[in-house]
Amino acid sequence: MKRVGIIILIALSMIVNGQDKSKPKKDTTMKFNELTAFEKYIIEDKGTERPFTGIYYKNNEAGTYLCKKCNAPLYRSTDKFDAHCGWPSFDDEIKGAIKRTTDADGHRTEITCAKCGAHLGHVFVGEGFTPKNIRHCVNSVSLNFLPDKKK
Repeated sequence: MKRVGIIILIALSMIVNGQDKSKPKKDTTMKFNELTAFEKYIIEDKGTERPFTGIYYKNNEAGTYLCKKCNAPLYRSTDKFDAHCGWPSFDDEIKGAIKRTTDADGHRTEITCAKCGAHLGHVFVGEGFTPKNIRHCVNSVSLNFLPDKKK
């Protein structure tokens, strides 16, 4: 009987101290989409697709552009414009979706998904393409597109 009481006291002590091992821990690891070798080259190795070849370069549908790796919403189609550069261009992002860092070359600013760190492309300021005077130059390979629902 003494043993049962000691075991109960130890178990209660562990629960009170936040050490309850009987409950399964919540999985907090991020789930990623499976990427092809080429997608990994662009998204994880910070490569660049050839200009004028990406699926979304000329896309004019209404919708939202998502991160190919984690599905985080990044850009709205209303912020997309044709900069004639060969890659999808946007003059704004969804708030908090994009992280900016100085590129390895020290001159450009790399843009990555703020949620998973996927390489998207580069951002340029001062080119005068739109009134916002900014261009997010994004690899189509880094994106998925979610069309708006038809009314």
